[in-house]
This record gives sequence, structure tokens and C-alpha cells, in this order.
Amino acid sequence: MPLPPYIKRPDEPLDRERYQTVFAAHPGSVAAPTAGLHFTPEILRQCREAGAEIATVTLHVGLGTFQPVRTERVEDHRLHSESFEIAAADAAKMRAARRLVAVGTTSVRTLESAARGQGLVASSGETDLYIYPGFQFQATGAMLTNFHLPRSSLLLLVGALAGPDLVLAAYRHAVESRYRFYSYGDCMLVL
Repeated sequence: MPLPPYIKRPDEPLDRERYQTVFAAHPGSVAAPTAGLHFTPEILRQCREAGAEIATVTLHVGLGTFQPVRTERVEDHRLHSESFEIAAADAAKMRAARRLVAVGTTSVRTLESAARGQGLVASSGETDLYIYPGFQFQATGAMLTNFHLPRSSLLLLVGALAGPDLVLAAYRHAVESRYRFYSYGDCMLVL
């Protein structure tokens, strides 16, 4: 089981169950898109009963997602590409949403990559889209995500959506309240 590099132990049999999302359908990721770990079939059922449409994407998390930003200027950092696919029926659901809530940073990158140019349509390919403060979102209206490592592209993406000041305040609160961070940690909803 490909656990993130900050989990400093060998994988265990329980990881094969716990480190997998209910959305998983195709092999290809080097790690689970961990924001999806917060969902169970019961939670998805409750979302549907509350009126939410559930649309899915195929995305394959790459090793580059764990690489810290090491450049002096944020703008000079480059991401490795990750492959994705959005089916036509799911793209239609997403276009019809009053607010498109992405589950995780890789989903945001997928949606924003697909939305470039002709709007959010069925598509597949590779994305190396790098999102940091100042980015203009075209598809994503909200995001559920975990608390990420400092100096990561993931944290910059969250800051681009929520605003750096709000993200720093949320992280201060999370540290003071002893929230769990990273893959098996707590999550936040960014509206």
C-alpha cells in the first residue's frame, strides 16, 4: 500500500482498508486522494437524501503531490503531472450544481484543468496545473480538504481558494485545538 512519505512505518494490513476511498474504482494512484477518506457509503447516502448530487472523477495522485515547494518564489515551483478523467454524465452534474464542492486538492486541480477554455466538460488527460493565491477559479465553488504540510503546493491551493489570512487562522486554531493533520487527519470545509 503506497502510504505518503511522512507516515514513517511500513504499511499494515489495516491500511489496505483504511487508506482507500469509497470512490476508488481504477488502479493508478501512488496514494489515496485523502480528503475522500472522510466519506463512507452512509455519509454519501445522507448527502443524496439532503439533495446533493454526487459526481465522480477518476484521478491518479502522483508522487509530486508530496514534494515541498523549494523555490524562493512560489511562482517558480513546478508540479508533476497527474492523469484524470471526467465522464460526460458527471461533467453535466457538475455544470448543473449551484455550488460545486470538490473533495480534495487533486479534485480541484482536475476540475480546474477540465474547465480551462470551453468550460467544465467531459475530458481526460494529464494536468500539471499549479494553483496558488491569485488563481482565478472557474469551476470550484467550495472544497473539503485535509490539513496539509507547510510549504506544500496543497496548502497554497487551499490558500488560493480561501485566502491566505483565513487559512493561517484556521491552521492556528487547528494546532491549538490539537487537530490531526495530513492523510489520516481531520478535514475542513472551505466555502
